[in-house]
Amino acid sequence: MSLRRLLPRTLLACALLAAGAAVAAPLDFSFGVINHAAAGKGEDTLRQALAETDADNLAFVVVNGVKSPSESCDDTLYNARHELLSQAQNGVFLSLAGSDWITCRDRENRSDAIERLARMREIFYSGEFSLGATRLPMLRQSLTPKFRSYAENTRWEVGNVIFATVNLPAGNNHFLLDGGRNNEFEDRLIANRNWLQHLFAFAALKKSAAIVFFSDGNPFGPPPKRSFFRTQRDGFAETRRLFSDLSGNFAGRVLVVHGQSPKPKTPSHIIWTGKLGNVAVGERWLKIVVDDHLPQLFAVADADGERR
Repeated sequence: MSLRRLLPRTLLACALLAAGAAVAAPLDFSFGVINHAAAGKGEDTLRQALAETDADNLAFVVVNGVKSPSESCDDTLYNARHELLSQAQNGVFLSLAGSDWITCRDRENRSDAIERLARMREIFYSGEFSLGATRLPMLRQSLTPKFRSYAENTRWEVGNVIFATVNLPAGNNHFLLDGGRNNEFEDRLIANRNWLQHLFAFAALKKSAAIVFFSDGNPFGPPPKRSFFRTQRDGFAETRRLFSDLSGNFAGRVLVVHGQSPKPKTPSHIIWTGKLGNVAVGERWLKIVVDDHLPQLFAVADADGERR
């Protein structure tokens, strides 16, 4: 019988985290990912997904985005969603989505993206523990003085696997076609490069079995289409190359879980290229099994635990 069936949720989380120091400890647990950014609906959808994941036996839950693009960007909504995530039974980690800040406008209909990004960081990315009743310890990139703004880039461990969020918003990684407006993109590109290099170095030092990344955008998706007048820069090109280079030198597996939905009615499945895999969450929540008896360590499962 597996460890996750013997222990209640809180004890399970503590046991799995403690097992991180033992490289030989067996891996047998599941985690959930809720893609609220792609659901296109309001709080009821998120509330239902959290209820379903609460009812499952999960090590933790990652929520991709607190709001859909059609919802407001005001502090009232942000605070309400923070409270909702805090009420979950599982430990909850928030993966920042483009819909949380990029589409925001002020009263004069000007872009309010940078101010809203700063506000998201203040509300959702403080402290050293996850949201939810099961408080799991985490570390943030903002502990490094040079990157103190990037609190949304977080990492935590379960067993011998490292998990991390990385701010890669959907919509071409927030690269703006109009010249002279890409300071946010360029600065974040440097921060993300440092973050990935740090994580792979840390994982190699610990001889981790795998690293799992959570992002809004799909760094392995097709590049932007060319317009008639000019070619759009691929905002994920540098990050895609970095993932490929770093994973090639890492002994374990690397999985990127992103919020770019697959084709309608197409079940999510992991796409592997050697040791590097990626999987789209889709519009409902996704359950991923980690089991060292699996040839590729990871498998997608439905809510009943059936693997595919």
